[in-house]
Amino acid sequence: MSRTICAPAAHAAALPRLTTTVPREFVHRAAVAEVLLTGWRREGEDRFLVTAQWPRGHSFFTPVAGAGGRRHDPMLVTETIRQVGSLIAHAEFDVPLGYQFLMWDLSVTTHPERLAVGPVPAELVLEVRCSDVRRRAGTLAGLRYDVVLRRDGAIAATGNASYTCASPEVYRRLRGNREPGLPTRTAPAVPPELVGRHSSFDVVLAPAASPAGGPADASAAGRAGRWLLRAEGDHPVLFDHPVDHIPGMVLLEAARQASAALAPAASAVTPASFTSSFHRYAELDLPCWIEAERDEPDAAGAFVSRVSGHQDGEPVFSCTITTTPPADPSVCQ
Repeated sequence: MSRTICAPAAHAAALPRLTTTVPREFVHRAAVAEVLLTGWRREGEDRFLVTAQWPRGHSFFTPVAGAGGRRHDPMLVTETIRQVGSLIAHAEFDVPLGYQFLMWDLSVTTHPERLAVGPVPAELVLEVRCSDVRRRAGTLAGLRYDVVLRRDGAIAATGNASYTCASPEVYRRLRGNREPGLPTRTAPAVPPELVGRHSSFDVVLAPAASPAGGPADASAAGRAGRWLLRAEGDHPVLFDHPVDHIPGMVLLEAARQASAALAPAASAVTPASFTSSFHRYAELDLPCWIEAERDEPDAAGAFVSRVSGHQDGEPVFSCTITTTPPADPSVCQ
């Protein structure tokens, strides 16, 4: 297998024109349009250089408000880093296609001032270092990776994640009779403007009922809330292909929207950083409750939210988000 696909020799400032993406199978995407990575090469035993491109606009990862104009959605950083993990596993550690990946944690920190949407698509270089590489019978069983994302040579974001790999046989034993599929719409969306969205189609939270039967979306103080996860199976980005569980990116979007719902100002919906952990699979056919609480904003208007998801009383995931207010409230998602 070729170990390089259109990979550059230096940082973004020296990138040649990128005209292809990596194979969609390597990043677990059915739609080529959702592939963000454009090339890679090995730099050392555990180090790799990956290139990526972000479009100026996207149907779901829509630009957010920022000083001087629009900025790329920080969740686009998250999806880029997620794709890096599966690319390196398949392309460099020879994990066969068809293996399943179990993400255990994912953290991202962005530099919002370096995420500005420019006159052309953003060209990115990601420096990747792998650690805690574990093999079983000669095949990769799991690893941790750290990423430094550069744009024009400057650091725009950093992140890290860990996952384990399971063969189709092992995965079937883990999941029993769970078959890939898509969820059906089961609950109405909360108002899109409450969670920083324009369209209810992109909303992943539904109103929750309190024990007394009334609404329980947020406390009177606006510092805590509870919702039902709403998974739209026909969403072309969140559910790019049939799966037997709710994808981690859907859970992270739920955390982001819950944090936005608790924002002191409706426009403060931009996550600057987050740290997340995944505890078990989120099943398609069970209610998943999303609970969140936030701290008081600091002098600049930034605040921290803690979000968790539960099914059948068991934790599914947890996420801590630091949210910053946009400088220009006239620009939104």
